[in-house]
Amino acid sequence: MIELSEEILLRMYYKMNQARFFEEKVEDLLKRGIIDETVYLSKGEEATGVVSGLALEKGDLVSMTHRGHAQAIGFGLDVNLMMAELLGKSTGYCKGKGGSLHIADVLNGNIGANGIVGGGFTLSCGAALTQKHKKTGQVVLCFAGDGATNEGSFHEAMNLASVWKLPIVFLIENNLYGMSTPIAKHMNIENISDRGAGYNIPGLTIDGTDFLEIYDVMTKSLRYARAGRGPVLVEAKTYRFCGHSSDDPQVYRSTEEVQQWQEKDPLFRLKKYLQENRVFTGKQLETIEGEAKSSIEQAAEFALESLEPDITTVLEDVYA
Repeated sequence: MIELSEEILLRMYYKMNQARFFEEKVEDLLKRGIIDETVYLSKGEEATGVVSGLALEKGDLVSMTHRGHAQAIGFGLDVNLMMAELLGKSTGYCKGKGGSLHIADVLNGNIGANGIVGGGFTLSCGAALTQKHKKTGQVVLCFAGDGATNEGSFHEAMNLASVWKLPIVFLIENNLYGMSTPIAKHMNIENISDRGAGYNIPGLTIDGTDFLEIYDVMTKSLRYARAGRGPVLVEAKTYRFCGHSSDDPQVYRSTEEVQQWQEKDPLFRLKKYLQENRVFTGKQLETIEGEAKSSIEQAAEFALESLEPDITTVLEDVYA
């Protein structure tokens, strides 16, 4: 297992707290009617989104899912601009026109979140093909959910990436439900990673709540793809503590099941590790948590004070 430096562990804890506080603030703004859109939260999945992002090298690219807040924070997006986008403000990443489902920073390598299930697969292949032709040495990290692997775009992308040996790592966040449908009812395999064999792609299944395993496997997988050996399929088994969307009554799963997974909260697991291994003192951890929370409060303030897009800009950035 790879050893993590104090610097990486600090960034992990700070960013995972940022992701958790970001979504708690979003929930608050939703309840108050300040955010007026359907939002897909990832509380409980912070480890996969943040830690895999920290395994990337400068210049690598990423495509995200509709449940992409932690993924965006892990990649390094500005929480101020993210929050402004959710509030539909002109200072947001997409000038307030995309919302949570379409946060993107293409110029800096973030291809964006996608409201289409499986929509990032083929876009990521195109980005990876560009890296290969230009010999940049960069890799594309493509996030997707378990339900997206039943889409035709998944199989098309897997085949294409395999045939062309594209520098891409497919990371599937398997939270056990496709919306409200248990995974056992929509695929007849135990591990999604087994699907890699059909395309001669290495497939790995990991614990999506274990930050050490995620960082270790993602670092090695990205290195494999970067060396020109082709794509890797990684399945992280995780769980969302909240509903599929902000409108989900969650009648399809029991309170006991949710509580069992909450006991494996990746944020608490990381904090326990840091305490037991004396990486940081309790006071230092409190400071990190406070700074992360403060950054989100500042992001909310920034967004609330920002201007809405002017009506004259309605046709700007429209391509079709």
